Amino acid sequence: MKNSIILVSFILLTMTLHAQVDRSQPKPGPAPAVNITSPKQFKMTNGMKVLVVENHKLPRVSYSLTLDNKPYLEGDLIGVDDLMASLLGNGTTKTPKTQFVEEIDYLGASIDFHSSGVSARALSKYADRVLELMAEGVLFPEFDQQELEKEKAKHIEGLKASEKNVKVIADRVQNALLYGKNHPFGEFETVETINGLDLKAVQTHYNQFFVPENAYLVVVGDVTFEEVKQKIESLFGSWAKKSAPNVDYKSTPDVEKTEVNIVDVPHAVQSEIAVLNTLELPMSSPDFFAVLLANQILGGGGEGRLFLNLREKHGWTYGAYSSARASKYVSKFKASTSVRTEVTDSAVVEIVNEIKRMRIEKVSEEDLKNAKAKYIGNFVMGIEKPETIARHALNIESQGLPEDFYKNFIKNIEKVTVDKVQEVAQKYFKLDQLRIVVAGKRDAIESGLSNLGYPVKIYDVNADLVK
Repeated sequence: MKNSIILVSFILLTMTLHAQVDRSQPKPGPAPAVNITSPKQFKMTNGMKVLVVENHKLPRVSYSLTLDNKPYLEGDLIGVDDLMASLLGNGTTKTPKTQFVEEIDYLGASIDFHSSGVSARALSKYADRVLELMAEGVLFPEFDQQELEKEKAKHIEGLKASEKNVKVIADRVQNALLYGKNHPFGEFETVETINGLDLKAVQTHYNQFFVPENAYLVVVGDVTFEEVKQKIESLFGSWAKKSAPNVDYKSTPDVEKTEVNIVDVPHAVQSEIAVLNTLELPMSSPDFFAVLLANQILGGGGEGRLFLNLREKHGWTYGAYSSARASKYVSKFKASTSVRTEVTDSAVVEIVNEIKRMRIEKVSEEDLKNAKAKYIGNFVMGIEKPETIARHALNIESQGLPEDFYKNFIKNIEKVTVDKVQEVAQKYFKLDQLRIVVAGKRDAIESGLSNLGYPVKIYDVNADLVK
């Protein structure tokens, strides 16, 4: 009897609690406010701009030096930029390689050199010394013949290994066809070009392009502006003022009519598909935020339409994505995937259909809401990271953006409408001027692709037309 009373009481209590639950949907709150620290800045007499963001939450400092040079064509010297970058940081004319590298390790720091600059991270108590090493690597590099031969051998080994990698071949030919082989974004290294490079070419390239005129040094972390300003001026003041060559080049225009370009890779076990067109979209464009969201809906992730179609619905691939990168130079829209050879033509049809759907149908309010939530969530989570603050500060300066660009980022995302998404899809996803590049086994895919109704051209792995 006692157990029965307890059971009845429990049931009554459960019913009461259930009745009190409010199941109405909560109203969305206001967009989260973000506090973005504005950098203090100064410009050195040699042209280098310095941006400093003080952040004393953690005893860490990060440095990022970026050379914002205009893209340039290397031509017969293609590969010299990469070789130069690989030699930077291998010791200096003041400090031998072993000692230079060992001291960085001893300090628990990192200094990473690349062709367009250098980045470094360290505890604040070692920040001054790491900045000294970073400046020494930039201003007094040791270009040694023996080190050059080692790096050339590595490059050549990598190039030979990539000859068997279908994805690497596909990416190389895609860019060569889209931009043109005589374009900075379309040219590519070969074993012959690497073998033809010597120490003089590397030194000349460094002298011409590793210059301060368009350089930005961003400092973020546990520093004070006046102290770091004094340190930077003493270290980089001897960097002679100089401008990089302003080299003109022309990009290949989009095809007049959508066509299929087959890249014949006889050993391919699957097909690499890329649907491309060039893109003129600076971050300052009024279309920028709408393009972000349009691309997110089309193929920005696992919830994108390409992924849901090609993977979830048809099971043809592990993933299908798209990208629409903003740049002050020419860029590209790209929808891509890797599929089994036998479904190559079907996958192309579905990718084109999804692009067409973005253009002729308005996306749903729900899809747009989810895309906005994804971008806002990622933005809010990333805003506290020092590297994000540094990137934002650099973008504002180098891309010519208003100072409140990131402060209004969420607001501008929220403003985008379904009409605007359709408008930019029609403008930037060029359905009638797509270059459909498929790298795979020609004998197995040519017939199916020829039946799609597009002109078909065959290219080899070096982006040369097969007649």
